[in-house]
Amino acid sequence: MSNILITGGAGFIGSHLTELLLSRNHHVTIVDDLSTGTPTNLKHLESHSQLTFIHGDIGSEELIQEVIQGKDQVYHLAAAVGVALIAKQPIETIERNIYPTQLLLAALRQRIERGEKVTTFFSSTSEVYGKNPKEVWTEEDDLVFGSTTRPRWSYGVSKAIDEFLALACVKEYNLPIVIGRFFNVVGPRQTGAYGMVLPRFVQAALSGKPLRVHDDGQQIRCFSHVHDVIQAITQLMETPEAYGKVINIG
Repeated sequence: MSNILITGGAGFIGSHLTELLLSRNHHVTIVDDLSTGTPTNLKHLESHSQLTFIHGDIGSEELIQEVIQGKDQVYHLAAAVGVALIAKQPIETIERNIYPTQLLLAALRQRIERGEKVTTFFSSTSEVYGKNPKEVWTEEDDLVFGSTTRPRWSYGVSKAIDEFLALACVKEYNLPIVIGRFFNVVGPRQTGAYGMVLPRFVQAALSGKPLRVHDDGQQIRCFSHVHDVIQAITQLMETPEAYGKVINIG
């Protein structure tokens, strides 16, 4: 049994990951500010004896230092999410994606320097590929972003910076970290409130409304089911050969 921390554990992906880890008899601590996550996602688990939920902001250094102690694994899923939020609040997007990552990496570094072992999964996104014109992306492909005058790129750029920070800590401090780039994860509990396309299509269809497609309708998207994603990331955490690498998940 491992003692595991999940940041953003009340969110769509985090709640499914929590279910899986509890089913494997691990103790799970969730930290979530509920800005996009919701207690409803965890309601069926609220009485579980091996689940601890902390309503808090991982942008708090004091909180990070507290919750990181004694953990064997960390899944860092907390982030600004959704096209709607990113377009309207680029400053919040950048700050919420980068600053907590810096705090978490500093706390992990301190534990490693004390000779303690803790492995970490950092969630990233296919958005880091930006405008790369290739139809199929590999982890070594270039990241191609648009102009800084377009706020929509702030999300991908901020997650790319997270990757650079995490990989630098792997190189300089030998932190056991694996990074997974998610590709349009879908499944139960996903909401269309933040611009996710499939929930919006389903809601529109159920309401008898037209399915709204932006631009010219020629876009190609890669979708991955949340159950496949959580299986992949837990397997990566148990694979030392994956530490220090970036893996496309989707």
